[in-house]
Amino acid sequence: MSENASPASALIGDPAAYGRVGEDGTVYVITDSGERAVGSYPGKSAEEALAYFVRKFEMAASEIALLGARIKSGAMVPDEAVAAVNKLRAQLENFNGVGNLLALRVSLEQLPALIEANRGAYAEKKAAERAAKDAKRAETLAAKEQIVAQAEALANSESWKASSEKLKELLDEWKKAPRLDKATDATLWKRFSSSRNRFDKRRRQHFAQLISKQSEVKQTKESIVVEAESLRNSRDWVATANKFKDLMSKWKVAGRGKHSDDAKLWARFKAAQDEFFAAKKADLDKRGVAMDENLVKREALLAQYEALIPVSDHQSARKKFRDLDDQWRKIGMTDRKKRDAMESRIKKVNEAIRESEQTHARKSDPTAKARANDVVAQLQAAIENYDAQAVKAENAGNAKRAAELREAAEARRGWLAEAQKGLAEFAN
Repeated sequence: MSENASPASALIGDPAAYGRVGEDGTVYVITDSGERAVGSYPGKSAEEALAYFVRKFEMAASEIALLGARIKSGAMVPDEAVAAVNKLRAQLENFNGVGNLLALRVSLEQLPALIEANRGAYAEKKAAERAAKDAKRAETLAAKEQIVAQAEALANSESWKASSEKLKELLDEWKKAPRLDKATDATLWKRFSSSRNRFDKRRRQHFAQLISKQSEVKQTKESIVVEAESLRNSRDWVATANKFKDLMSKWKVAGRGKHSDDAKLWARFKAAQDEFFAAKKADLDKRGVAMDENLVKREALLAQYEALIPVSDHQSARKKFRDLDDQWRKIGMTDRKKRDAMESRIKKVNEAIRESEQTHARKSDPTAKARANDVVAQLQAAIENYDAQAVKAENAGNAKRAAELREAAEARRGWLAEAQKGLAEFAN
């Protein structure tokens, strides 16, 4: 066969060998029963006319070959293949083409048996396709149900940014996923869309509330800043420092506002605060030298305070203490921490003088002295009584009773010594 041989010639020989062209231009096909005119091709050469009718044969042969191939592959429904064979059979009844018509018909008549032989293969292929389709549907259904489940899990999330991005990803996955049947897709989409809408609604509400809250925070902090700026030139150091401390507490309690607003307001607040405390520090630095001098003066006075103890004359000590107090108050500002320690030492001196005053007052009290005399007299009388009774008990031969009485008398002698010592402390 030549390089330009057709598929039909490969199947049933060279079609041109089964035809000829008459002198009048009529084209004949040669069959086992003789020649038959199939037509003519006016205006064309004999070779062109023959080639035209050969091509018609080749087309029919190719159609039969293709039909056979589809039947074998299981790509064609058997009943549809039977219908196709019948259609071709009808076309070949009065077929106007040049080629081995007998072989063409034989090839066609082999197809019904081929159809029946491949019905099982077709059924298996269709079953495999259905199984693959069902598996693909199950896979798609599982993927979409997973998408919906993830969306439903995010419906009540408060991770606004991350959840929004995740829902966008899930929507993209949904769009890329193959379609299911209309009813199933509609049901799953309704759940997915409902979850997205719920999250979006909650997110909008959250940010609406956040904007409202940020507006409130901004107003609160603006009032704080205005007050801070009004204090920046104050020279009432202690009171204003406390006010700034209170304003800082209010700032913290106010909560967070919009980042850009907070940054601007904080810059104003800090500028006012820094200006005040810079001025306060400068003032304290100036007063530092004077405070050091005042400390030296107070230390000198403190030595005079402490020289008053021990107190020998409470009246003189009290007078000197008051004079020193007058001098102490006239001294200017001193470091508070050091001054507190000094005043604690002065307090001890004052307590010592007060104790001396109280002791003197107690010893000068006539009523107390009289009570002390009564106690001494009562103890002396009790001792004399116990001694007398002890003598009587001895004379009566009751040694045990005598010993008890003398023991009682001896105990009261100890009490009497203490009472006489107390009585001696009172001034005459």
